[in-house]
Amino acid sequence: MSQLTEAPATTVATTVHRLHAAFATGRTKPVAWRRTQLRAMRSLLTDHADELQDALRADLGKSPVEAFTTEIGFTVNEIDHALAHLTSWLRPRRTRVPLALVPARARVVREPLGTVLIISPWNYPVMLALAPLVGALAAGNCALVKPSELAPATSAALARLLPLHLDQEAVAVVEGGVPETTALLEQRFDHIFYTGNGTVGRIVMTAAARHLTPLTLELGGKSPAVVEPGTDLATAARRIVWGKFMNAGQTCVAPDYVLAVGDTAGALEPHLAAAVREMYGEDPATSPDYGRIISTRHFDRLVGFLKDGRTVIGGGHDRDSRYIAPTVLAEVAPDAPVMDEEIFGPVLPVVRVPDLDAAISFITERDKPLALYAFTASADSKRRLTTETSSGALAFGVPNAHLTVPGLPFGGVGGSGFGRYHGEHSIDTFSHAKAVLDKSLFPDLLRLAYPPFTALKERLLRRML
Repeated sequence: MSQLTEAPATTVATTVHRLHAAFATGRTKPVAWRRTQLRAMRSLLTDHADELQDALRADLGKSPVEAFTTEIGFTVNEIDHALAHLTSWLRPRRTRVPLALVPARARVVREPLGTVLIISPWNYPVMLALAPLVGALAAGNCALVKPSELAPATSAALARLLPLHLDQEAVAVVEGGVPETTALLEQRFDHIFYTGNGTVGRIVMTAAARHLTPLTLELGGKSPAVVEPGTDLATAARRIVWGKFMNAGQTCVAPDYVLAVGDTAGALEPHLAAAVREMYGEDPATSPDYGRIISTRHFDRLVGFLKDGRTVIGGGHDRDSRYIAPTVLAEVAPDAPVMDEEIFGPVLPVVRVPDLDAAISFITERDKPLALYAFTASADSKRRLTTETSSGALAFGVPNAHLTVPGLPFGGVGGSGFGRYHGEHSIDTFSHAKAVLDKSLFPDLLRLAYPPFTALKERLLRRML
């Protein structure tokens, strides 16, 4: 379905009704159907990689290599992992029954939820639309995908390509903005999967509550990177710069700021500057590998942060092309405006803290982040950060890369969201784990639990329970 221009509520309602009807036929439940859809989505990504890369370049200025590795190739790997393990993931899992119920068999059966809504954001508009769809289809659901209108070229490409490759009775795409999203949220779904910011997340959650619809919220947050003395600062700086300025900083798990412990800040600054020059050259505006800000509204917000510290490198910007140079700010105060909200752009503040105790307090006194990164050579520091902080993910020595590990769950905690997906965790999210108990009618040993209760029954029941 292409963009809705007339009576979005009516058209959306018709589409959702069609998906519900398709699910009711049982067409999505066979494992063969699920595998066919996953393979078809894989073909979509590989056969139309150039078209998708062009769309990502138009929307975000992404280089073809970054578009492939972080969006297209990432999603292909997610599909391949699902295809390789789907049979084992869907196999019923037996569990023991208590002695009082013997003879009997108990098992957990995963069943699809029904029709799910996936609302995806603009920053990784291919991966964050299709990676959840992998889980939804692998679990046997019908799905409606709502791409972000802020990435119009990618949204149009998905709206055209998904119906060409996937079962049109079971998968639909609705383009548009606030009116279309509002119309979608008025409908009843069996699960809503939203990726985006907390403000809209609250709207989605309120709408879901009207229908008691379960949902997954993949939100953001200020993800810190702790750097301790004794670590390899040159390597740490390269990895922080790579993770931060990928997609011009518009990555939900990017390091949002650096907590430099002790004397680390001064020693780290030249390494951060050198890493920026190494990756993007003396003039990142001319680099084919550096992206652009999604909109002038976001551009204006980010430019306002540039005065919140001493500029180590960067600071250049051009509103017409929505370009902001990779920028590192030093001597940033903890209460500076740049530290109030998720930056979601190419501005990296460095905050000094005296020791690890102060770093842990700094983190725990704020909302729980989507990710926490640490660069340290100390096993005790790793232990303390693991046990004394809470975050959606914790990674030592590298940012962002935990998303590429198929067996790790991805999701937030507290203000950074709830629910998880990727790999088998996507099956958990988009399935109902149904308890199934099968007890024979003969012999009827359960009679021991029937009234009237005698002293003998009581003794036997107390031993069996």
